[in-house]
Amino acid sequence: MMELRCELKKLHLKETFSIAYGNYNHRDALLIELSHQNNKGYGECVAIDYYQIDLKSFVSKLKEIQHKIEAQKIIHPKEFFRFLFSLNLHPFLLSALDCAYWDLFGKLENKSFIELNQLPSDNLVESSITISVADIEQQIQKIEKSNWNQFKVKCKGLDKNHVEKLLEVDRNIALDSNASFSDEDCIWLQENVDIQKFSYLEQPRPIGHYQVLKKESFANWMADEDCQNIDSLRKLIPYYKSINIKLMKCGGLTPALEMIKKAKELNYKVMIGCMTESTVGISAGCLLAGLVDFADLDGATLISTDYATGNFVENGKIILSGKPGLGVELIKI
Repeated sequence: MMELRCELKKLHLKETFSIAYGNYNHRDALLIELSHQNNKGYGECVAIDYYQIDLKSFVSKLKEIQHKIEAQKIIHPKEFFRFLFSLNLHPFLLSALDCAYWDLFGKLENKSFIELNQLPSDNLVESSITISVADIEQQIQKIEKSNWNQFKVKCKGLDKNHVEKLLEVDRNIALDSNASFSDEDCIWLQENVDIQKFSYLEQPRPIGHYQVLKKESFANWMADEDCQNIDSLRKLIPYYKSINIKLMKCGGLTPALEMIKKAKELNYKVMIGCMTESTVGISAGCLLAGLVDFADLDGATLISTDYATGNFVENGKIILSGKPGLGVELIKI
């Protein structure tokens, strides 16, 4: 019989994280543990205000469904996901449970997620590191001092002068406005031949306001909040060249595998992204890095209070532990 436990955690950031949606010094997280025969699997979701996440309501929901989860026999994770999906859970909570079960199942089978799914694990793409909203001089200084090779620069609105200064920096840079660009900003960007130097431009407009975007332009537009799950893909084809898949958005590793496959069939470039997460969440995302074109998995490197070990990112290089399941172990404090 499985056992379910959960615990609220606080992820303190090394420095204030500033994006168009606001400034943050910490993130609240919910850690989920599924155990069976002395093996423990871990999953995680975090409270993101612009997704209106209430972790206490998730804890209440878990108490409500705990008996149903614990009554489940050990079955293949894809079958277990079908059971979880039938419970009508929020995608963030669904993701934490799906990842925890993959971790547990792999540990019981003594096989890694990579082995279980026969995924590529060589020549993984490098992850970007996020540069918070700040004065352009500060942002450029951070880029030039960094040992990372890929950078995602956060914007709050468009300053053409800032864009031109970033284009002069000889590094691999992407822009993420977190939906703060106007229609006029987007037109200027996608008609500017130099903009193709940016590896991608992420979520330029608020959710559902993407009609101004042209896929066949100089901008590699990437959908983040506009692309929540596999059902989003077809309608976005005329507007976006790329999509950002985050496990919490789509509901976990199981739907992410399907979503990557479908996105590739539809000729999207794909990024595996993250929120601000501990190594529990980042370990899961790292396992998909062999399937995608871009990675943005710096979440755990931004926090000072990590509580797990597993797969990780070092100066952009994604390093897989090779251990069973998702490779996650909690740090004993």
